[in-house]
Amino acid sequence: MTHVTDDSQPLTQPARRRSGTLLVPTAALTWGLQFAFFNPALALVLAGPFGATDAQIGLALALYNVSGFVCSLVIPMIADRRGSYLTAIIWCGIATLPLTAVLGFSSLLPVAMVALVLLGGPASVGSSLLFAHLRASGASPRTVINTRAVVSFAWVAGPPIATLLVGWFGDRSVLVAIAAVSLVGLATTVMLRMRQRSPEHAVRKTVDASRDEVAYPIVAVVAIAVAFVALQATNYVVTTVMALFVVNTLQLPVFWAGIALAVAAGAEIPALMIIGRLSRRFSSLTLIAAGCVVGTAFYVLMAVVNGPVLLLVAQLLNAVFFAIVAGVGLTFFLEIIPRPGLASGLFTNIRRIGAIISGGIIALAAVIGGYHNMFLVCAALAVFALVVIGIAAGLTRRASTRGGQSA
Repeated sequence: MTHVTDDSQPLTQPARRRSGTLLVPTAALTWGLQFAFFNPALALVLAGPFGATDAQIGLALALYNVSGFVCSLVIPMIADRRGSYLTAIIWCGIATLPLTAVLGFSSLLPVAMVALVLLGGPASVGSSLLFAHLRASGASPRTVINTRAVVSFAWVAGPPIATLLVGWFGDRSVLVAIAAVSLVGLATTVMLRMRQRSPEHAVRKTVDASRDEVAYPIVAVVAIAVAFVALQATNYVVTTVMALFVVNTLQLPVFWAGIALAVAAGAEIPALMIIGRLSRRFSSLTLIAAGCVVGTAFYVLMAVVNGPVLLLVAQLLNAVFFAIVAGVGLTFFLEIIPRPGLASGLFTNIRRIGAIISGGIIALAAVIGGYHNMFLVCAALAVFALVVIGIAAGLTRRASTRGGQSA
């Protein structure tokens, strides 16, 4: 199988040497920081300078997320057709600049909402396109997972920095930081684009050469997507209810929730690095199955947590579980779906669907006797995902066997 770079030119030896530079990690860091700054600050900006009510903030966030959902599918599909992911990333980065300008200088809420839909949605796609570019460039699963670790680092560092900026310089100061980071990301992506530019006479084509050697039937792909929706939903449950669980169920001060989430986020980065190494020895399906087992153990442990020590110990399992879901999951989708843009966009939207479903799981807590029992529901969902992935693997093996016999 011939590996291809962005725009489908052969991956030459000089290109391989250049892949060892810091350009891709820098791009990953800047895209991660942009939205690690933007997401926690958006509600503050809308409530402060724009004077939005809670209902208006909810509407603005809903419109922004719908735009992001649509753009996460449409823009990567266009990039797939054109075989050019870095060019699409540049346009997404450019969309960030007028978005921050509108939110920074306007005081009209309808204008802000229109900007979030027309500019915010496209701007949010850049990170997933970066992973599509890596896959199309022939990057190994370990490289993809390590790059995901850089994004995780940005999400660990970003919210505290954004909070400090808002506290020191006001709500809109974080928009200046986002614009500055975006400019660095744009410069980095342009440098990547220049280094991997095709000759003028080269014909653009889609990157079908990135197809994994194992052909997954559509039923198996759908089953795997359903399993990941369940896994992502359980992760959002933990993040959302941690403060309430600590205060209302464990009767602990709320800062323990912050410590627990910080432990999980901090441990996720080395977990991703270790998993990246393991990806050279074990298949993605094997690692994902192991992640489901770890996730089940984590939720069962959370169901019996009664103090801070056990709570923090459980977060180490949480870090491993989420590292596999986020890192190996992304790599796996890039393997089983032939078009890298569609694969990364679909994985991004699976996270969004999981976030929506998590609300229903949280609502069950009031019916089934509290958060401890809710975590048992999450454990059951992790087992469900493990079973579904096993069924998908069986379907794939049977399809491969039939294909081999017919050949």
